[in-house]
Amino acid sequence: MLRKIFVALTAITLGLFANAQVASVTSDTTATPVTETEDAKPALIITGSADVYYKYDFAKTKANTYTSFTGTHNSFAIGMASVKLEHKGNKVGAVLDLGFGPRAKEFAYTDEGITQAIKQLYITYSPAEWLKFTAGTWGTHVGYELLDPQLNRNYSMSYMFTNGPFSHTGLKADITKGKHGFMIGVSNQTDFRIPPDGYINKKFLIAQYSLAASDNVKIYLNYVGGKNFDTSKVSQFDAVLTAKVSDKFNIGFNGTVNSTQMWDGAKNVDGQSWWGSALYLNVDPKPWFGLTLRGEYFNDDNQLKMFAMAPEGGNIFATTLSANFKTGGFIFIPEFRIDNASQAIFVDKDGAGKKSASNFLVSAIYSF
Repeated sequence: MLRKIFVALTAITLGLFANAQVASVTSDTTATPVTETEDAKPALIITGSADVYYKYDFAKTKANTYTSFTGTHNSFAIGMASVKLEHKGNKVGAVLDLGFGPRAKEFAYTDEGITQAIKQLYITYSPAEWLKFTAGTWGTHVGYELLDPQLNRNYSMSYMFTNGPFSHTGLKADITKGKHGFMIGVSNQTDFRIPPDGYINKKFLIAQYSLAASDNVKIYLNYVGGKNFDTSKVSQFDAVLTAKVSDKFNIGFNGTVNSTQMWDGAKNVDGQSWWGSALYLNVDPKPWFGLTLRGEYFNDDNQLKMFAMAPEGGNIFATTLSANFKTGGFIFIPEFRIDNASQAIFVDKDGAGKKSASNFLVSAIYSF
C-alpha cells in the first residue's frame, strides 16, 4: 500500500513540474557583464555553522540506524562545527571548507587524522564569464541532500545520500549558456582524496547537465562512473528536479540508479544495481515556520548494500516528517521518522528481528 501511495505521489509531482513549466513566463535577457579592473582586490568571505541533536529510538537501540550522521539513541550528540573561507579574485579563487565533529569524520571516512576535517578544498579559474575550471576536492553534484545540515530541511539523511557518493577529488569544467549548464570532469575513485597503498588510482568520469526550465523549475541530470580499486566497474545516473508551486509550497524529487559490474578474474560480468527515489513536499505557511515530508523508496534486491545478508535482497520505504522553526541564522528541527523494510533488518527492544523501526529527534542548527 505504501509503495502504491509513493508511486501516486511521484506521478503527481511530475505533473506539477509539467504544469509549472507551462504556466511560468520566462525571459531571455542577458545580463551585462561587469568588468573588473586588473588591480581589483580579492574579497574574503567567511561563513560557518554548528549543529547538535538528541535522538530517541522507540526500540531503545542505536542498531536500527542505517543512514548517515544520526547513529545514536537516547543521547545528546554533537554534529559538526564548520568554517568556510572563500577568497575571490578577478579570475582566480580558492575555497577552504573545514568541518570538525562526528558528522565531518563520517563524511571523510576514507581519510585519517587531520585531513578528515577537510570537507572541501579547491581552486577555481574563470578565463571567461561562461567557463570555470575547478581543481581540488569538493562535495558531490549527485543527489538532492547536502552535508551541511542548514542546507537540508530534514535533519536525518536519506538512504540515497548515505550510499553516496560524498565527494570528488580531481579537475572539472563548468560551462553555462543561457538556461543551460554543463559540467564534465575527471576524478579519483569516489570519496578518495588519496588512493590506498598498493592500488592503482583508477580515474572516474563525472558529469552534469542542468536546465533552468523556468524561474520555478530546475532540472539536474548527473553521472558518475569508473573502475574501483577492486576492479569492479560502477555507473551511477541521478536526476534532481525542483519546482516552486507557490510562495508557500515547493517540491523536490530525486531518483538514482547505481549499476555495479563485478570482476570475475578475467572480465567484468553483467551489472547488478541498487536504486532509489525520494519525494520532498515542502510547506512554509509562515516565514519562521515550515514543514517537510520526505518519502523515500530504496531498492536493494541485488544485495549490494544493506540487504547483503538477506537471502533475496530487499527494499525499504522511509517516511520522515520534519518541522523547521527559524529565526535569524538559527533553525530548530523536531523530526519523526519511520522505516519499513521488506526483510527483518531492524530489531526490537529485546533484540528480535523486525521489519520496521521508528525514532524521534530534535536538532538545533546555527549558521552565519
